[in-house]
Amino acid sequence: MTQAPFRPFTIETSARVCLFGDHQDYLDLPVIAGAIDRSMTFHVTHTKDEILYIELKDLEQHCSISLLDQERNNQTPIDFFNSGLRVLQRYGCVPDSGLKVSITSNIPINAGVSSSSALTVGWIKVLLHAFGCDQPITPLLIGQMAFEAEVLEHNSPGGQMDQYTIAHGGLIFLETGKNLVVTPLPLPQLTMVLAESGIGKDTLGTLGEVRTNAQKATDLAKKIDPQFDLKKATPADLARILPHITRDLQPYFAAAIHNHDITQSALKILVSSDPSAAQLGQLMTRHHHQLSKCLKVSHPKIDELIDIGLQHGAYGAKIVGSGHGGCALFLVPENQAASIVSAVSRAGAKNVYPIKFRSGHQLTTQ
Repeated sequence: MTQAPFRPFTIETSARVCLFGDHQDYLDLPVIAGAIDRSMTFHVTHTKDEILYIELKDLEQHCSISLLDQERNNQTPIDFFNSGLRVLQRYGCVPDSGLKVSITSNIPINAGVSSSSALTVGWIKVLLHAFGCDQPITPLLIGQMAFEAEVLEHNSPGGQMDQYTIAHGGLIFLETGKNLVVTPLPLPQLTMVLAESGIGKDTLGTLGEVRTNAQKATDLAKKIDPQFDLKKATPADLARILPHITRDLQPYFAAAIHNHDITQSALKILVSSDPSAAQLGQLMTRHHHQLSKCLKVSHPKIDELIDIGLQHGAYGAKIVGSGHGGCALFLVPENQAASIVSAVSRAGAKNVYPIKFRSGHQLTTQ
C-alpha cells in the first residue's frame, strides 16, 4: 500500500561496465561487472489523480500511464515502464495513487553501459519504495524483476548481467543461469577511463546473432561429447573438440571457452590480497581480442581508440557492451590517466573521462 503520508523522494541508479565476461551471461557463464559513477536520477512526488506521469527531461519526452488501465499494454515496442508494472503486479506491487517521476541522467545512451537497465532498475525501485510488495525487497529480487521487465517481457536475447549488477552496486561476480548467485567483490583501487566512441550499437541484433551461433556451437560440442560441460571446459579441450565443430561456428566456440578462462583468471586476481592492475589489464586486452577478432563485435573506431590508449601506457582495454559501437574501457596507471584521456580524445572519441566503481543505489527523502 502507499506510504502515508507520502514524502517526495529521489532515487539514483548507476551505469555499469563489464570488466570480464561480455557475451557470456546468456551462455550461463559467469561475469565480473561493476556499477560506476555515472547515474540516472528519479525525482518522485505524489499526485492526486490515478496517473503515473513520467518526464524524461534530458530527452524532452513525456508519457503517462493510467492506473485505471488494467491491460498495461506497451506504448511503444520497447516500453520498460509498462513492462515493469506488469512484472511488479505479479510480485504484489499494486500502485494505488498517482506519481510524478522526473528523470535526469548523465549516462551515455546506446553506448554499452546499460542506460536502459539503469532506467528499468530505477523505475522498479521507485514503484517498490512508493507502494511496496508482498515479499522482502532485496537487490536479488530487484535484479530479477528488472530482468523480467527488460528481457523476458520483450523476448529479448539479453542476459542477466546488467540488471543484477545495477541492482546490487559495487563490483560483483555473477554466476548466471537458473541457479544464479551474486558474490560481491572487494572494490579494488583501480583507475579507469571510459571513452565514448559516438558510434551507436545494435544491441538486439548483435546479441541475437552471437548468442544463436554460440549456442549452436555448444550444442554441437555436446553431440560430439555428451559429457561436455561449458562451465568446466578449459582451453585444453579445444584441440579435442574444435576440429569437429563446423568452421563457421568455431570462433564462437573458442571465444566462449577462452573468455570463460579469462574471467576465472581475473577472479583469482581480484580476490587476492593485492590485486595487480597490470595483470588485470593484460587479461582485459586478451578479452578484447576474443571479442574483436573471434566474435567480431568490436568496431574499427573502437579498436583504434584502444590501440591509442595502450600506446600511451594503459595497462589494458576492451570494448564494453554488446558491441559494434559504444565505449572502450581502459585500466590505467593513476599518474597517466590525464595523458591517456587527452590522447584518446585527440584520436576522435566523442567523450573521455575517468570513472570509478560505486556502491548500491542512493535514496533520499524530503
